[in-house]
Amino acid sequence: MGQTSDVSDPAVLLDHLRDVPDFPEPGIVFKDITPLLADAKAFRLAVDAISEPYLDASVDIVAGMEARGFLFAAPIAYRLGAGCVPFRKPGKLPYETVEHTYDLEYGTDTLAAHVDAIGPGARVLVVDDVLATGGTAAAACELVEGLGGTIVACAFLLELGFLSGRGRLEGQSVMSVLTI
Repeated sequence: MGQTSDVSDPAVLLDHLRDVPDFPEPGIVFKDITPLLADAKAFRLAVDAISEPYLDASVDIVAGMEARGFLFAAPIAYRLGAGCVPFRKPGKLPYETVEHTYDLEYGTDTLAAHVDAIGPGARVLVVDDVLATGGTAAAACELVEGLGGTIVACAFLLELGFLSGRGRLEGQSVMSVLTI
C-alpha cells in the first residue's frame, strides 16, 4: 500500500480556498479550490489528509466525481495503490454507461459511469472536493452499488456542515478533512 506521511494541521488548507459569491447562480457561494491546487505544499497536504485513513483499507478503486473530484481521486488512487474511475456528466464517456440523476441545491444533475468501470465486489473509495447537500456523493454511491461495488467510505476535502449533506449518505462512512 501507500507510504505514511506526517500530515500537518489541515486547518491551514482553509487559507487556500477562495469564496466566489453568486456562482454558479445568485445566492450560491462557490468554494474555489484552484488556489489550493496551485500551491504544491497545500495540494500535497490535502491529498495526504484524504488518503491517510485509507492506507490499510484495501481500496481497489477510487471514484472521483466530475470535475474537481478527479483532481483528488487520481493522486489518492496512486497513493493507495488503487485504480481510478471518473464519474462524469452524461455524454462525456466514450463507452456504454449507466447514469444516476440527483438533486443539487440549485437544480438537478446526472452522473455517468462506464458499465464495466467497477467489478463485482470491488472496494471503492468515493472522493470529491466538497460535500454540500450530498446529492452528488449519494448518486456516486448509487452508481458504485449498482455496478456491484462496495463502498469503503466517502471522503472529502471540505464539508459544508450547514447544508447537512452527510444526512444524504446515511449508512456510509463519511470523512471530511475540513468542516465549516
